[in-house]
Amino acid sequence: MDTTLYMPAEWHRQWAVQLTWPHEATDWLPYLDDITETFLSLAEAITRHEQLIIVTPHRETVRTLLARRLPAGAMERVVWCQCPTDDTWARDHGAITLLSRDADPAATRLLDFRFNGWGMKFPASHDNAINRALASQGIFHAPLVSQDDFVLEGGSIESDGSGTIFTTSMCLLAPHRNQPLNQDEITEQLITRLHARRVVWLDHGSLVGDDTDGHIDTIVRCAPGDTLVYVGCDDTADPQYEDFMALEHQLQSLRTIDGQPYRLLRLPMPAAIYDDGDRLPATYANFLVINGAVIVPTYAQPDNDARAAAVIAEAFPGREVITVDARTIIRQHGSIHCLTMQYAEM
Repeated sequence: MDTTLYMPAEWHRQWAVQLTWPHEATDWLPYLDDITETFLSLAEAITRHEQLIIVTPHRETVRTLLARRLPAGAMERVVWCQCPTDDTWARDHGAITLLSRDADPAATRLLDFRFNGWGMKFPASHDNAINRALASQGIFHAPLVSQDDFVLEGGSIESDGSGTIFTTSMCLLAPHRNQPLNQDEITEQLITRLHARRVVWLDHGSLVGDDTDGHIDTIVRCAPGDTLVYVGCDDTADPQYEDFMALEHQLQSLRTIDGQPYRLLRLPMPAAIYDDGDRLPATYANFLVINGAVIVPTYAQPDNDARAAAVIAEAFPGREVITVDARTIIRQHGSIHCLTMQYAEM
């Protein structure tokens, strides 16, 4: 294994964030205006801090929307990729950045893992081809390396930038991912492909309504200073209570690669939100770190929203905390981090 490469943490300096824009042929059709407004809010926040890559089959339509919304000069930070898309979850179909520990820009790689619609639950052929479209249109800043023999979604892994990859057994061992590989064999694959030193598996914290089989970016996130930001649950009547208590106990037992306990920061669990009788997987852990800021989901719950923003501000001192209403996003069972993919600067 080439130990000069590594997967950077999300707070590493970024050159761009990707959004894959919603359109009428996606599952967003019943509330397309609402989700478009959410995307415009995200685009406005991102372009204040860095470049934005927009993937869409309808470039001119989206360009018109952005030109009306973004402040003067912001459109210059938008990069366009026109291609067919199935859906909008850039976190899971986007490429994974590997950087050089020697800070050699020529060694940077973008890994193109196979995306199969979260274990063949949803159509994914167009989204699985987006990274190749970005590369063929000259948008990527580094070589794209195919990993098509291995299924991996970006939301299923977290990197601390120091050699530890976090994931969940619920997701990576779920059907139609990489069977017949077992946990030890998948660990070996992650270490080899992501140039990691170790993989930490979490076994608890499944959100009701989640259809990713338990992506880690909905429950536990890495932050600077060996910090883990995680979702807690205080309501003993919540059916998730025992599982999230078990998650908390597992996190308390973990040690860093140097044998020290992690600094743990606890996010509140949003009050239950329902859509047509089904509970939605609302979570504050699905925030996005960008250059100089963190974009935090909110759910029109003033006390919980404020508590979550304060915890995330503590985890990322010196960064602006930008809140974006995520109530429309969770109607399709994701949140802000799920919609985005950052690309680290060389």
